[in-house]
Amino acid sequence: MRVEFATDIGQVRTSNQDDCRCGVFSNGSAWAVVCDGMGGANGGEIASAVAVKTIAETLTAGFSPKMERQDIRALILNAVGKGNSAVFAEGQAHEELHGMGTTVVVLVGHDGYLHVAHVGDSRAYLKSERGLAQITVDHSFVQDLVNFGQITPEQARFHPQRNIVTRVLGVHEEVQCDYSCFDFSPGDLAIACTDGLTAYVEEDLIMEHILRYGEDEKLLSQLLVDFANRSGGSDNITVAVMANR
Repeated sequence: MRVEFATDIGQVRTSNQDDCRCGVFSNGSAWAVVCDGMGGANGGEIASAVAVKTIAETLTAGFSPKMERQDIRALILNAVGKGNSAVFAEGQAHEELHGMGTTVVVLVGHDGYLHVAHVGDSRAYLKSERGLAQITVDHSFVQDLVNFGQITPEQARFHPQRNIVTRVLGVHEEVQCDYSCFDFSPGDLAIACTDGLTAYVEEDLIMEHILRYGEDEKLLSQLLVDFANRSGGSDNITVAVMANR
């Protein structure tokens, strides 16, 4: 497997509160962690950095090539829990950081499966022989409105309260993390990204980029970031691409 990422401050922000790490385990399985911090410029940067560092270290220290599906699930949820605790503790220790938090998406590709965990409105997509599908559901105010049939997904993209998240890593002592597992066959590709991308790039455009540049994970991630920047870049933009090759 291969995994790469790209990130950019965007056209408006004065700091990049997104953070990302990714890598390949010794047996060729891959992992990626994407976070989008919040809580002021300093708080957002610190929250995402602490979460990414803690989750990445937990994943890499705890992974074994012999792990079964349930073992990977337990590892990821433990890593996210430790990330939540680390961000919460940092916020409690420093008054100026109190209440800071971050979204998170974790991808682990292993033994023919894609494991996905997330908190917040950063997203994951999976491109397979069936096409491209969003495989996370935002924890956000507008997603709740969509779920209750009060607005359409298209209206949600431009809703004035679309930036309100309803679940965040690090704000409380404990956090509820969504987890899913999908078939991940040779030729499949997964994307984890912050809302700096999805605010500007719809699924059909993501698929168009995959079809044209999907053989180069680094180029694909950078071109998606560049498109969001050219389209306005009102937020930080981060994209991680994982391919099963």
